[in-house]
Amino acid sequence: MWGETLLTLSLVVAAGAVVLRWLRPVWYWLAFGALFTLARVMFTYASVMEACGLTVPPSRARLLLARAMRSETPANRVPRLLRIRITRTGLVLRLGLRPGQDAFDIATSTDRLRHSFRMHGVASREIRAGVVELRMTGYDVLRRVQMPARTDAGVMRVPIALRDDGTVHYRDYRQVPHALNLGATQSGKSVYQRRLVAELAALDVALVGIDCKEGVELAPLARRFSALADNPDAAAELLDALVSRMADTYRVIRREQRVSSDVPDAEITADIWGLPDDLRPVPVVLLVDEVAELALFTTKEEEKRRDRIVTALVRLAQLGRAAGIYVEICGQRFGSDLGKGITMLRAQLTGRTAHRVNDEASAKMAFGDISPDAVLATVQIPEDRPGTAISGDSSGGWVRTRTPFTSLRHAVSVCNAQAHRTPELPELAAFCPVLPPLEAAETDCSPSLVKPRPVTE
Repeated sequence: MWGETLLTLSLVVAAGAVVLRWLRPVWYWLAFGALFTLARVMFTYASVMEACGLTVPPSRARLLLARAMRSETPANRVPRLLRIRITRTGLVLRLGLRPGQDAFDIATSTDRLRHSFRMHGVASREIRAGVVELRMTGYDVLRRVQMPARTDAGVMRVPIALRDDGTVHYRDYRQVPHALNLGATQSGKSVYQRRLVAELAALDVALVGIDCKEGVELAPLARRFSALADNPDAAAELLDALVSRMADTYRVIRREQRVSSDVPDAEITADIWGLPDDLRPVPVVLLVDEVAELALFTTKEEEKRRDRIVTALVRLAQLGRAAGIYVEICGQRFGSDLGKGITMLRAQLTGRTAHRVNDEASAKMAFGDISPDAVLATVQIPEDRPGTAISGDSSGGWVRTRTPFTSLRHAVSVCNAQAHRTPELPELAAFCPVLPPLEAAETDCSPSLVKPRPVTE
């Protein structure tokens, strides 16, 4: 009787664990996987480090002491295990390196450590001299992305995706002011942009959009945009207005610098973030969807317009940071085949995000000049995982990320709820989208972008 009950209970628990592992991998890890994995790591730590070649010979003092005591030769020493911590995605080990060891030795052994500890992924980073942190994931965190409830968001810093080591990937505009977002059709590039707009909607920032696909991507979110252009002609005028705003902002900064011997260093500024709150202009994020539509031309007039657009974008990317203007450019390709000035513009885009691409040349457009390893990782992104991307910057570092799916309906709802935060910019008033009242717009997610013409007698 008791045996049958115990067997039934065991089967129920096992079935529940299997279902939990599939539907809620975080809960399964915290309930079952973390304890078993922690015990396995603690029990096999020394043998794994020795098998992976992460040991050093005993010190000369210990050898002399063993020889004097006529005892056995001491064994090789492994890195000290300073701390171990359980997270919602895996384990974090902090190791103290022995004399003669290098953080590079740990970094090159992460794949061997992953197999030895039977973890899904292992990443290492140097905390300080002599201390290395191993972040191990117990399951595939990118298979079903679940962003943590609490994030470290801040001023011009928003959570945008989840990294393959279980940490949150942020888009920090004050640290990386301008960025490039590449990706083929159905790669998740538009979802990334949609997620970015939804996160920025809750900040005190002006959103300016250029969407030459008749506004199909950004027009539904227009209630949170201070200005929007849906064709190249309007885009050229909008960019000129942004350049004029940038020049006016620099005049304000120059007037308020007050560089003199009696002014404290903390009050001298060269950007908008050092200005008093009542004088600081609202920061602007410019989102360009499908940049190739701005660079293509067939006639002489269109070529002149194209040169005008690219020149304005280069100026904004070179000088816009201090004026609080940040550029976010999206496209399928971004190479020299788009004409002169494009490579100059790309050199100003510090942040790089590449989703699945159709060829290696497209990946090289994003990372070829900074990290060959990132190029290889980009071309290996599978088709069945939209939203997966390689994110890096001009330093050469890169990580694998995946953006959580954000539906257009959700992004529209967020933008409508945050519509009261939309600032009015006098310089861009001519490009402000004309929208119906919110009650009437609830049944239509495609607001008109055409300004009504007054009736003249």
